[in-house]
Amino acid sequence: MCVCVFVCLCVCAISVHSLIPVTPSLSPPPTVKQPPTIIKQSVKDYIVDPRDNIIIECEAKGNPVPTFSWRRNGKFFNIGKDPRVTMRKRSGTLEIGFRSGGRPEDYEGEYQCFATNEFGVALSNKILLQVSKAPLWPKEVLEPVVVPEGSPLILACNPPPGLPPPLTFWMNSAMIPIPQDKRVSMGLNGDLYFSNVLAKDSHTDYSCNARFPFTHTIQQKNPFILKVQSSRKVAETTPTFLSPPGTESSKMVLRDEELLLECIAAGLPTPTIKWFKKGGDLPAQKVKFEKFNKTLKIINVSEEDAGEYVCMANNQLGSVRHSIFVQVKAAPYWLDKPTNLVLAPDENGRLVCRANGNPKPNIQWLINGQPLDSALPNPSRQVLGDTIIFRSVQMGSGAVYQCNASNQHGYLLANALVSVLDMPPRMLGPKNQLIRVIENNRTFLDCPFFGSPLPVLRWFKNGQGSGLDGGQYRVYINGTLEIRRARAEDEGTYTCVANNILGKADNQVRLEVKEATRIVRAPEHQTVIRGTTARFDCKVTSDPSLSVTVTWLKDDKPLHMGWRLKKNEDTLTIPNVNEGDEGTYTCTAKSDIDEDSSSARLTVLDRPDPPTDLDLSDPAERSVRLTWIPGNDHRSPVTQFLVQFEEDRWEPGRWQNLSSYPGDLNSVILQLSPYVNYQFRVIAINSVGLSEPSRPSPRYQTSGAGEEHDDVGWGSKKDNMEITWERNGPNLYYNVWWRRKDAGEEWSNVTTVESKYVVQNTETYVPYEIKIQSWNDHGPGPMSNVVIGFSGEDEPTDAPTDLRVSKVDSTKGNVHWKSVDMNSIMGEFKEYRLYYWRESSLVPGLAVNQEKKTKGFYTTAAEPSAILSDLVPFSQYKMFMVAANSRFESPRSNTVAFTTKEGVPDAPKFFRINRRSFDTIHLEWDKPLEPNGILIGYQLKYRTVNGSRAGRPQLETFFPNVTEFTLRLPDRSTRYRFYLSALTQVGAGEVFAEESPHFANEAYIDQVDIATQGWFIGLMCAIALIILILLIVCFIKRSRGGKYPGKGNPEDNKPLQGSQTSLDGNVKESDDSLVDYGEGGDGQFNEDGSFIGQYTVKKDKDETEGNESSEATSPVNAIYSLA
Repeated sequence: MCVCVFVCLCVCAISVHSLIPVTPSLSPPPTVKQPPTIIKQSVKDYIVDPRDNIIIECEAKGNPVPTFSWRRNGKFFNIGKDPRVTMRKRSGTLEIGFRSGGRPEDYEGEYQCFATNEFGVALSNKILLQVSKAPLWPKEVLEPVVVPEGSPLILACNPPPGLPPPLTFWMNSAMIPIPQDKRVSMGLNGDLYFSNVLAKDSHTDYSCNARFPFTHTIQQKNPFILKVQSSRKVAETTPTFLSPPGTESSKMVLRDEELLLECIAAGLPTPTIKWFKKGGDLPAQKVKFEKFNKTLKIINVSEEDAGEYVCMANNQLGSVRHSIFVQVKAAPYWLDKPTNLVLAPDENGRLVCRANGNPKPNIQWLINGQPLDSALPNPSRQVLGDTIIFRSVQMGSGAVYQCNASNQHGYLLANALVSVLDMPPRMLGPKNQLIRVIENNRTFLDCPFFGSPLPVLRWFKNGQGSGLDGGQYRVYINGTLEIRRARAEDEGTYTCVANNILGKADNQVRLEVKEATRIVRAPEHQTVIRGTTARFDCKVTSDPSLSVTVTWLKDDKPLHMGWRLKKNEDTLTIPNVNEGDEGTYTCTAKSDIDEDSSSARLTVLDRPDPPTDLDLSDPAERSVRLTWIPGNDHRSPVTQFLVQFEEDRWEPGRWQNLSSYPGDLNSVILQLSPYVNYQFRVIAINSVGLSEPSRPSPRYQTSGAGEEHDDVGWGSKKDNMEITWERNGPNLYYNVWWRRKDAGEEWSNVTTVESKYVVQNTETYVPYEIKIQSWNDHGPGPMSNVVIGFSGEDEPTDAPTDLRVSKVDSTKGNVHWKSVDMNSIMGEFKEYRLYYWRESSLVPGLAVNQEKKTKGFYTTAAEPSAILSDLVPFSQYKMFMVAANSRFESPRSNTVAFTTKEGVPDAPKFFRINRRSFDTIHLEWDKPLEPNGILIGYQLKYRTVNGSRAGRPQLETFFPNVTEFTLRLPDRSTRYRFYLSALTQVGAGEVFAEESPHFANEAYIDQVDIATQGWFIGLMCAIALIILILLIVCFIKRSRGGKYPGKGNPEDNKPLQGSQTSLDGNVKESDDSLVDYGEGGDGQFNEDGSFIGQYTVKKDKDETEGNESSEATSPVNAIYSLA
């Protein structure tokens, strides 16, 4: 039986991220007698600096403490006989000093350390010691190199062989690196390759430099003098390979190393290099193209990377291929490394040593540093190839076994201790430990132990019941008890007991379960304007028995409060924010056993910096191109550039607005007036405000336009130039002159009666001077001004290279590339045109529009960069770039894929109050069209509104699958203002605001049974009461007979016959009803005491017409009308 011993450290504080116990090495505790173990040694290939002392390390542990000896080149190394060599105390480390003389080179060789005690011998690796070398460059006289323009060239470096090999690079006499590009580059061997030489390559100081890393010295080769013989017409050539030559070559590489394949081609135009693997694809995750696609690099090579790799060089004249056959070999590597073995008497066990490699490694066993074949026979030991089997071992048969796996590419050496022990159980951890853990966390209670034979370990809680195992408990073989989810009821005393045939041992652990420390109101991302105040919340809850400390970090460094920043219990306040305050602020609440943290980003917006480096180009009579470099936008993108001008004739010193342009432009053509001496400046504008004006440009003087002719010269094909002009009279013919600008040529001319002439067989896009003179029967007209025209453009030959992206956030990223040679544009350079498209969304199941978009950048920098904005967060993008002239685009650059970070979501797709009853409001919404990340929920803020007054805000949060909410109203007249936003991990998105409508105007109230409503029952009772009162009044009136004093016929005194007795006794005739009478006048009583104030004289017409409604609503009139 194989006995395993596990030794681990006890866990004092367990967090949510507690690790599952890992099986430790099979070693007895240090107090047990045991053979040596090597714990530290120098590397196998050990290169030392000759200026320093030599230190060869060898450290080992064992009981008893081991002694050390060394072998050098396979023979015993007698340290005592060499005064320069000493060995450190209680160590095998050698120190070789040279203060008293001697050469480090005399000590080169192969060293091996032996650690020995009475139980065995352990071996170190064989350490090959070599002294670093930095030889001088051999003296040589270099003749000038003379080559015709367009020819290929190799400038050889041939650095001196150093140890380790030197790093090579090419520089000129001013110590400036030689520019390298698609045409000129350094090979893997250090030589400088020219695919074709140009006249501009003529220099006298091409120098190869070798840097030796150990001595930190740079040695320089004598410089080459390169003379290029220029010619009027350079012949184009098809591609040929400079390195490697021929059509086939081979390469061997070791497993896990780096594979470098190189193809450098000659030709004119400069060839482009493409790579592919025959019969398969290039490993996209491991492959990288360097040096303008001339070098293919594969990292961590494996066996499947073997095969035929093909590089193809092509230009417009043809192509050529080269095959490189790659073999992958392997030094030995472990499949099953032998480990220490502890056995009790009469037990069985085995040591296994399995390794692989190419070729297959040879396995050799040793015991205490000696070949096992030459050791004394042991009946309890049997060797079966890569395995040693032990049967019924006995005390005293322990030893150190070595396994050596080797092939022609290297070796592996492993020491394995075999210990035969007879020992009762022993607890190795501290006694009666207190462990405090966080509620609901996965928790581990450790109980490290040792014994031989291997003890059986059981756990008990509070000294009661059977052993703990199963359910939420799990006991690991190393003694650790796992509690899958600690709860308050899990508190108590846990006892671990280890038993074997020789005895038992126990230990106790006290467990306390605490509430977690949590940030319940976390800081939120903020974007503020410079000079305002920013506030971050951090409200914390924790277990009452734990002491909690709240600290703030800025960009992962402790935040210094100083005099300006203010921190209280729940808030960090940053007044008068400036640019230095921008960053990520992290609130950390920490107790003795756990912590919680939350971060938020503070973005400070400011006015942009002014543009710089104003430059004027492409001058014309009434226009000029103005180019500038945008300043820092301070996190608020520039939306507009304002170009202003000042002239020195009419209003000198006064700056006036000329024109404004979109914020993504930095080069524009200005349309100007004639005969004005201009200077310009540019102002950048963002959401915060205007920048300071830039420094003025140089002055530019416009001239008048030609009075007789408006000449234009432009090529319609790559080998012609069309000259056109406006006809300015009848019966005219024209003399047209042209010549190449700045070429010293004579004028060519032609006479034509047309208003157009085409010059044929021109070179591509070269400038011409053009002038025109008109003639008629009366003689010549005035000669036009000389204007500049250009022959036709062709397709650009070079693609932008090394396109990459950096600093990608949720909506923008920095784009970098290497520019093309302007000579390859084959026309007027317009822009670098970036094509980009949204490949997919990282939100599962979200379909996207993959339409390509473009963005142009005008720049002439060697390694330009620009900002690509308006991206959709949490998306996979792809892009490539071309260089464009007025008519054509270059070949594509490399295609780059990149991913935008998660952002805040868009507003919900809709948000409406779907139904309102008398006491509830029902809200419905739908998820955003662009979630910009993984939705984690919704946030609904609302408050009551009463005119201009707003109530206290309230907050509700919902899971991402919840899209409705019913709010119960405290009062039917209560109105609310709602603010709904979706949430991602980044924060809350765009807010969708809605206000609950007035109840009276509600068009979608649920239908209810009106007869069951309380207000309706109350209204009916009120009406019934009024009717009852009316009946009583009517009854009283009739019971009193209706007699009133007055003169005349008694019949005339009846009040309800269309007339009534006036207060002065006169009778007034009327056809009106009672509603025509007012309730004004003094109330009077009759002789019998009845009130007759309601029978007042009818109001004048002027009064009643102005207030008819007041009569209708008089309660007295209403009662008598009803009666």
